[in-house]
Amino acid sequence: MTTTSSKKHIVFDFGGVLFRWHPPSFMARIWPHRAADATQGREIALQFFENYRGAWGDFDRGVAEAHEVVERIAARTGWPRAEVQAVVDAIPAELELQAETVKLIEELKAAGHRLFFLSNMPRPLAAHLEAAHPLHEWFEGGVFSGRVRQVKPGAEIFATAIATFGVKAEDCVFLDDHPENIEAAKALGWEALLFTSAAEVRPRLMALVG
Repeated sequence: MTTTSSKKHIVFDFGGVLFRWHPPSFMARIWPHRAADATQGREIALQFFENYRGAWGDFDRGVAEAHEVVERIAARTGWPRAEVQAVVDAIPAELELQAETVKLIEELKAAGHRLFFLSNMPRPLAAHLEAAHPLHEWFEGGVFSGRVRQVKPGAEIFATAIATFGVKAEDCVFLDDHPENIEAAKALGWEALLFTSAAEVRPRLMALVG
């Protein structure tokens, strides 16, 4: 008898899931002169990243280089170029590995699940993560937006992921911290769970995959 436990392919987002990424607190730490706390940092982050559209969206999509992004953000906001550059330079260190998610990955691998990743990530940051962490040991494969010039929540990148992984959408469970990406995946036939923490998502995930 077939049950939901047959859904053995688990696809991880990176920022906010496997790696720390919380722009409000990040901006408050990098720019304390502009954001005294995470509440103010949220407003600064919205201006800086434009909800991952605009210049940063082009960076994620692989159609803009880092120096272009810095120039565009500085020109749009009036913030000094050096300050904008400092934010961009600080991001690799900000993408700190989340130990509890690593434990979840190891648990899933030990149980025989196939693991992949699907991440909106500019090319330079993708290269940094590959050099700094054993991604090839944790995942059979993955898709970085900057390398395929497609981004979530667009349907194209989900299709690219399925083709790259050689699996069916209905056999995948997707973990992401952005509701719009979760809804996009569900609309395309994926199982998808909104990630807030490894501890919170674990029982919901195990209920799907066993």
